[in-house]
Amino acid sequence: MNYIELNCEIFPPRFIEIVMADLSDFGFESFVENDNGFQAYIPEKDFNKTLFAALDILKNKAIQIKYSTKLIPEQNWNALWESNFEAVEIDKLLYIRAPFHRAKEGFQHEIIIEPKMSFGTGHHETTHLMAKLLMEHPINDLSLLDMGCGTAILAILAHKMGAKPILAIDNDKWAFNNAIENIQKNDADAIEVILGDASLLTNQAFDIILANINRNILLNDIPAYASVLKTNGLLLLSGFYESDLPAIKQKAAQFQLNFERYLVRNEWCGAVLMKN
Repeated sequence: MNYIELNCEIFPPRFIEIVMADLSDFGFESFVENDNGFQAYIPEKDFNKTLFAALDILKNKAIQIKYSTKLIPEQNWNALWESNFEAVEIDKLLYIRAPFHRAKEGFQHEIIIEPKMSFGTGHHETTHLMAKLLMEHPINDLSLLDMGCGTAILAILAHKMGAKPILAIDNDKWAFNNAIENIQKNDADAIEVILGDASLLTNQAFDIILANINRNILLNDIPAYASVLKTNGLLLLSGFYESDLPAIKQKAAQFQLNFERYLVRNEWCGAVLMKN
């Protein structure tokens, strides 16, 4: 599959995350951030130049956006991604690296992620927030669902922390295949991976549910999460801004999900809720 690479320069820089969020809704799958902006990637078949040029974010007078696009043939993707991929450290507790990085001592957990096109390599604020929140809780022998698992990085972390059984679900075929590959690389074969969405959540019960997706999908799927979350179970959410938290809390409260706490990283939010 060929991809379109979008090179964006954003001024002022504080709007970088906002632009990335809007482009994610448009269909861009992966982002590599730099000092002045980012590169974003979308399948060539999904990129409509006319619709892209009409995006409201590009017309926002408060933001200066310079951009260019180029075609990335499929065979060049891995080399391109590897050249931009750096290891991630989270509070000396978690070290996330690619197979071509050296191992590093001094961390409680290490995860190896094959850097392909799936969202969730630990670089984005939301993945960082979810990993940080998860590591705050003892989850040994607890059942866990990783919804919208992407690379399966959070499911793998949960496995290393002792959670079991673990189910990971994603509706993207590429993410599904990449998740399986990463699970094998981390000797976490006990994780079950399914291709699909929240409609699959029936006749199940989990102690913990992780969902790092986006605001609209979360609001739509919170009823499904609540239906399979055990009493006193935890729901960890991210993929939305701090300004979206009131809407998330309001929706969750309708399904006996009590807000516990939240973290913020560059305006992105991660929240913990408990079922009554």
